[in-house]
Amino acid sequence: MSDHAHPTSELQEISRRLQVAMEIQWILRDESGLSPVAALKRAAESRVVPAAAPRRPSPAARVEAASSPSSAAPPPAATVIQPWQNDPARFASLDELHETYQACLRCELGKTRKNFVFGVGSPKARVMFIGEAPGRDEDLQGEPFVGAAGQLLTKILGAVDFKREDVYIANILKCRPPGNRDPQPEEIAACEPILRRQIELIQPLVLCTLGAFAARTMLGVNSGISRLRGRVHDYRGIPLVPTYHPAALLRNASWKRPTWEDVQLLRREYDRLAKTES
Repeated sequence: MSDHAHPTSELQEISRRLQVAMEIQWILRDESGLSPVAALKRAAESRVVPAAAPRRPSPAARVEAASSPSSAAPPPAATVIQPWQNDPARFASLDELHETYQACLRCELGKTRKNFVFGVGSPKARVMFIGEAPGRDEDLQGEPFVGAAGQLLTKILGAVDFKREDVYIANILKCRPPGNRDPQPEEIAACEPILRRQIELIQPLVLCTLGAFAARTMLGVNSGISRLRGRVHDYRGIPLVPTYHPAALLRNASWKRPTWEDVQLLRREYDRLAKTES
């Protein structure tokens, strides 16, 4: 029999060997879970030679990928900043400051107030009076010192030739504490920066605190008003004269004389500074 007697058998043998080689190669490369026969059948049906399965990353590569920015968890949503949460020092006028903070919720008093009591008077005032916090009448009307104590303050101002509309009047707190209780530390911390900016914008020649609480807060001391009054202190380079709160004078007439002495001292200090300025 000649060498070319069985070409069909030789072709079949070559085909069989190729199929076995392809199956062995597929077993080494495929990670899909399909049997070699099924994989070859799928490839034949799609008429596309199966691509090599992607290599599984090494443990070191997986660690590197997990620490990369692209695989990190998305950052939390940005916190919404309310207008009143900005630094008061950034505002260039009393109107801007008032407009921004009139809806203030920097502390819990914002939830109980009726009105935000910013301040009243001339933005160019050379004398500024600072009390503790709004009372009932002030909370209702939105203006500081409008009750009986406010009426007395107006008379005291007139006694030393100051008009209420020519000075500026404000409080440490801009919202009334419930029951007129003393301001709490967190309330002072929330509100004092607003007052500080008011002072910076007005630039008074002299300050006058009304009552022990205002004096202690502005001066950062724990002394009583009887020890603080009667002399000139310094607040950030501005002379400060402490005296009794007008409401206290309504309760105790004996404090009217020392108050009169204090406002006379205030007037003398103002006159001295005004003369120097001119």
